Amino acid sequence: MPLLLFDLDNTLLPRDSAFLAWAQDFLEDHQLPADDLSWFATIDGGGYVPRSTVLGAAKRRYGLDHSLEFLLAHYRRGINSHIHCPPSHIAALRSARAAGWTLGIVSNGGTRPQLEKIRRTGLVPLVDGWVISEEARHLKPDPRIFEIAAQRCGVQLTRDWTSHTWMVGDHAPADIAGAELAGLRSVWLHHGRPWAEPGYRPTVSAAGLPEAVGLVLSARNAPTLRPRSYSAGRPQLAGLAPVTPLAAAPVEASGVRMTGS
Repeated sequence: MPLLLFDLDNTLLPRDSAFLAWAQDFLEDHQLPADDLSWFATIDGGGYVPRSTVLGAAKRRYGLDHSLEFLLAHYRRGINSHIHCPPSHIAALRSARAAGWTLGIVSNGGTRPQLEKIRRTGLVPLVDGWVISEEARHLKPDPRIFEIAAQRCGVQLTRDWTSHTWMVGDHAPADIAGAELAGLRSVWLHHGRPWAEPGYRPTVSAAGLPEAVGLVLSARNAPTLRPRSYSAGRPQLAGLAPVTPLAAAPVEASGVRMTGS
C-alpha cells in the first residue's frame, strides 16, 4: 500500500491556536494585560523556542513567584486541554485510508507531550503508526526517521518504497528538506507564507491539510506498490550539510519544535 506521512504540530493539529488559547488563559488567570497575547506569540516562535525560555521570560516579565517547574506543568496541562484535531482533518485522514493509503505521523519533539497529543486528539485509530524524534533518537530532516516511520506503519523498505511515499508538513527545514533527502514526494502547508528556501522545493504546496490530502489522492502519478529488495542511495540537498544520526534527541534541542514540553 502507498504511504502518506504527516507532521503533527501545525499540520495534523493546530498547535499555534492551542498555544494562543493557553496564553490567553494564562493572562486572565494572573490578571495581566490582554494585549500581551502578541508578546507570547512572538516569544513562542511557533513552538521552536524551548519552553523553559518562554516561561522563564514570562516569569521575569511579570515578576511571578511560581517556580519554573510549576509553570511548565501548568503549560503542559493547559495547551493539551486546548489541542484538538479539526473535523476536516479527520475526514481527510479517513478519505485517504478509504483510498487505500497507509498513514503515519513523523514528529520532532519530546516523547511524552507529543504522544499525549496523539492520544488525546483521537489520532491513534486514524493512523497506522508514528515516530517521535526523542524516542527514535533521530530528528527530521534525517532520512532515518522516515524509514523508522515506514517500518512502524508496516511498510517494507523495498528498493522503491520511497517512490510510493509522500510527506505532508508545514516546516520546510524539517518536513520538506527531510522528504527531499529521503527521496519522498512532499506537500508543504504554506499557511499563507511564501516559499523561502533556495536549495530545495516541495513537490506541491497547499493552504491546509484537506487540500494537501486531496492533491496527493488526485496526483496523476499516485503510487502503486511494486515490492523489490531495498538498496538505494539518498539524495543530497544543495545548501544542507550531510545528515548524521543523533546519539540522543534532547527534549529542548535548539531549532526543534518542543510543543507541549
